[in-house]
Amino acid sequence: MDFKAVWEAMEECQRLGLVKSVGVSNFSCKKLSQLMVNAKIPPAVNQVQLNPAWQQRKLRDFCEENGILVSAWAPLGASGASWGSLAVMDSPILKEIAAAKGKSTAQVSLRWIYQQGVSVIVKSFNKERMKENLGIFDWELSEEELQQISQMPQHRGVSGQLFISPNGPYKTVQELWDDDS
Repeated sequence: MDFKAVWEAMEECQRLGLVKSVGVSNFSCKKLSQLMVNAKIPPAVNQVQLNPAWQQRKLRDFCEENGILVSAWAPLGASGASWGSLAVMDSPILKEIAAAKGKSTAQVSLRWIYQQGVSVIVKSFNKERMKENLGIFDWELSEEELQQISQMPQHRGVSGQLFISPNGPYKTVQELWDDDS
């Protein structure tokens, strides 16, 4: 894929006023670095899988250093989907914190993401869950709770195997993710 040409076209869209800002999705530190070598306009956002079970500390630090907002998709691990993981919703750490705070496991996960300075993309068609998702702003996780969450085992919920092809831009999973974990 010619990231340079695609990015130049996106920058032109912003210069023409067709879009307010431009960003990327699922870019590793390496891909962001390569993009920014030629970029006149840096990405405003990098939308990535992020949750307490896949915290992406290195990528979050890189984006913060470069003024790129991180936006989290699959903040609950995409349980019930054909991909993803139950590692968030079944986490004993998150369940324990939720019980102690009188909150749901989902609220603890969303609040953790919010306290990391990351925007959250939530998906629900259930009115009660939508209300619950908004109930993360009137309380905080303590430093001790944040430390507990930081110790959770880490694993990617999306392997990337679907994006691998001998005829495509990514021939191996390592090439797709740049071995950047």
